[in-house]
Amino acid sequence: MPSSTLQWLSLVAIIWLQVINGTNTNFPAYSSQLKQLLSISQVELNNLAFASDAGKLFGWFSGLAAIYLPLWLVLIIGSFLGLIGYGLQYLFITNQISYLSYWHVFFLTFLAGNSICWINTVCYVVAIRNFLSNRQVAVGLTTSYQGLSAKIYTNIVDVVSSHNKAKTFLLLNSIVPVVVCFILAPIVRENEVKNSKHSSVVFALMFVITITTGIYAVISSLPIFTNKISSLGVLIGILVSLLLPLLLPISVKIKELVESLHKKRESLRIYHFTMEENIDKESYVKESEDSCEVEDGCVMEEIGVKLMLKRMNFWLYFFVYFFGATIGLVFLNNLGQIAESRGCSATSYLVSLSSSFGFFGRLIPSLLDYFYRGKCTISRPVTMAGVMAPTAGAFFLLLNKTDIALYISTAVIGVSTGAITSTAISTTTELFGTNNFSVNHNVVVANIPIGSFLFGYSAALIYRNQGNGDGKCMGVECFSNTFIIWGSFCCFGTFLALILYFRTRKFYSQNH
Repeated sequence: MPSSTLQWLSLVAIIWLQVINGTNTNFPAYSSQLKQLLSISQVELNNLAFASDAGKLFGWFSGLAAIYLPLWLVLIIGSFLGLIGYGLQYLFITNQISYLSYWHVFFLTFLAGNSICWINTVCYVVAIRNFLSNRQVAVGLTTSYQGLSAKIYTNIVDVVSSHNKAKTFLLLNSIVPVVVCFILAPIVRENEVKNSKHSSVVFALMFVITITTGIYAVISSLPIFTNKISSLGVLIGILVSLLLPLLLPISVKIKELVESLHKKRESLRIYHFTMEENIDKESYVKESEDSCEVEDGCVMEEIGVKLMLKRMNFWLYFFVYFFGATIGLVFLNNLGQIAESRGCSATSYLVSLSSSFGFFGRLIPSLLDYFYRGKCTISRPVTMAGVMAPTAGAFFLLLNKTDIALYISTAVIGVSTGAITSTAISTTTELFGTNNFSVNHNVVVANIPIGSFLFGYSAALIYRNQGNGDGKCMGVECFSNTFIIWGSFCCFGTFLALILYFRTRKFYSQNH
């Protein structure tokens, strides 16, 4: 039986992969500069943001690949897609490639967006298989770290280059995932260890490290902090916090060595007794633990994608995500233009703020799962409804022209979007099972590119109509109608989440 140290080491590796995999979340930090470099309009820029999300339309390819190919190969394929997508764009804007049409850039952005699905699929599958009875906790905890991607990339760029940020972002987006994936590919794999005696304690320590990291990320995003400490100092602090999870597999390994030494001493002391009865007892206990582990799965039913698409619960769930997390992601994609139109120059600060609060948003469902583990008492639809309602309020708050309203709304939308994104992973497994998760969940998140196009394109059109002859719009009115529309849709999404709750309440009550 493999050591459980490898199990926890794989969790640390997934955390690092999630940290570097949110390359699309830093788009707002350089979108305005990219718009100038490519000499494109706001509508065309929005189309590029849509292209990144549109890569998820074919995310189910990565799901199929995870079924038929080794997971390390799926990981490498994903990183190379990102290298091509972002790398060729970097070569173009640095004039190392003489010509790329706008549609070439669109396709490359699409390819880069699809690469994220491949890496995410590997992370989700390994976390679910390695921590079956705690899969919601493991997936939610590791996914939360993707909320730090934008902040980390932004801090690196601030340290490396104060000018040409678009070029630096594209270079980092292309190289960093490839390097990290190659290093971690041998570690991110399924381990046969089904249960760990100390999983509860280790997860508790992991939560302490994660929450501490999140608090530091939020505090280091505040202007009062950044004015006193350099970008390099902030970056070093973040990198050190990302090394702290290594203490967990190290402590587990030490514990295993101590237990192994203790067992050897015991066996020497009682060597004249037969060990057959003890072995039988250990097998029985282990078998009982494994059966409880499966029972703790709390799955409504195991179904494939074709049957899933025929279920009303799927479409309710699909549109709850569509009117919740997807609208939040569209807002974050347009954060650079929203800040610019309001005369707010702190775009990097806003991106770091949304990233840091998105981190906590992704972590909240995992914390709830940890405290109610094994009971399945948490209704996912209620959780999504609970975080969508504040999102609607945040959009209406944006009608206020003050910067503080922009900061508060960005933080709230970051939390809500992160929470729904994390909760959705557990919802997919509970409603449709774990056997076909890699394909099913990629079908669910296909709503993101659809929403990105519809919501983003309409926002760009409203922006253009409100602007002057050169296509630039300044003032709160540039996005005010958009915020009213998005807030209304969030209210409707909250209503759909409540309908889904009433349709699934029997399932959650049975697993109380």
